[in-house]
Amino acid sequence: MFKILNLVVPNIMLSKSQISFINSLKQKKYREEHQLFIAEGAKIVPELLNSSIVVKQVYATSDFLRNNVIPSTVERFEIKENELERISSLTKANEVLAVCETPNYFLDSESLKGKLTLVLDDIKDPGNLGTIIRIADWFGIENIVCSSETVDAFNPKVVQATMGSIARIKVHYINLIDFLKQQRTGVTLSGVEGKPKIYGALLEGKNIYTEKLSSEGLIVIGNESRGISEEVQNLITDKISIPSFSHYKSGGGEAESLNAAIATSIICSEFRRR
Repeated sequence: MFKILNLVVPNIMLSKSQISFINSLKQKKYREEHQLFIAEGAKIVPELLNSSIVVKQVYATSDFLRNNVIPSTVERFEIKENELERISSLTKANEVLAVCETPNYFLDSESLKGKLTLVLDDIKDPGNLGTIIRIADWFGIENIVCSSETVDAFNPKVVQATMGSIARIKVHYINLIDFLKQQRTGVTLSGVEGKPKIYGALLEGKNIYTEKLSSEGLIVIGNESRGISEEVQNLITDKISIPSFSHYKSGGGEAESLNAAIATSIICSEFRRR
């Protein structure tokens, strides 16, 4: 393992151990082992530097370091673009890559009371999850509860797709069935009663535009191909759907479904509009 030191190192050539260590963080098992993740880009990294996320190292071009304030607690490495390409997960390397501590959030059911919370049932596509995190940020949703099979929120592709929102949204991974069953009992960790509505986005659900919606509760979004699993469906209290208008078109044919992130955006917008 490459050790992190509190030094400022200008214009270096990356060592093999540095390259190997940073590249290993592109894999989930090493992110979990070291409790670190990588983030890239002149938009995302400054947002992380100004958030509660702990940034350990910054590898950046001289232009980025000159134009951005890096806290003294962060180890900085000035490297050239060709060096950045050796550690980047992007097709074309950006100006900066950061190594950050993976945050550990505590999920207290009581803290969800009075709020909207997104619940993701096995979302697999990194781009979808990253966009959903960004949508949650836009609509003021603080927490996203994920099934254990949902793609890792600190996958580099997910982090990139959040465009910095990963710094503000708490993403939790738990046993979804146990969590929803606890919600159905209506008893929080402090023993206070109050059953939240559990909305599920389903094709056979009621029209979201005409259905009465609560200002709080859980919104379940299903897997991209199979939707919400049967076990989770059994715990949903209110089934909702976004009606399709494609059948009004001439020439026949109808869209089969919406992308998970697009559906999430429409649903969140409708809840907030009320």
